[in-house]
Amino acid sequence: MAKEELIQFEGRVTEILPDARFRVQLDAGHEIIAYTAGRMKKNRIKTLAGDRVTIEMSPYDLEKGRLVFRHKDERASSAPRPPQRQGYRPGGPRR
Repeated sequence: MAKEELIQFEGRVTEILPDARFRVQLDAGHEIIAYTAGRMKKNRIKTLAGDRVTIEMSPYDLEKGRLVFRHKDERASSAPRPPQRQGYRPGGPRR
C-alpha cells in the first residue's frame, strides 16, 4: 500500500526565503511556501527567483510543498558554457 498520493504542480519561484525555502506562484494562481528536496540538495541544484519548478504537495496541506525539479531555462542553453578546469589526472606527466 502506498504511503500517500502526492499531487504535482508546476510554478515559478517568486522569492527566496531563509532556510532553503521558496515562495512559489503556481500556474493555477495559488502562492505557496516550498522547501528544497533532499535529492536536490545532494546534487547541489541551485534554484533562483524566476526559475520554473515542479512542486509535490500532500492533499492534506495545500499551503506547503516540496520542490523536486528545476526546469531548464531556454536562455541558459544559448549562453556559452564556461571553460573546463584542468584537474588532477593520475598517471599524467609529472613536473
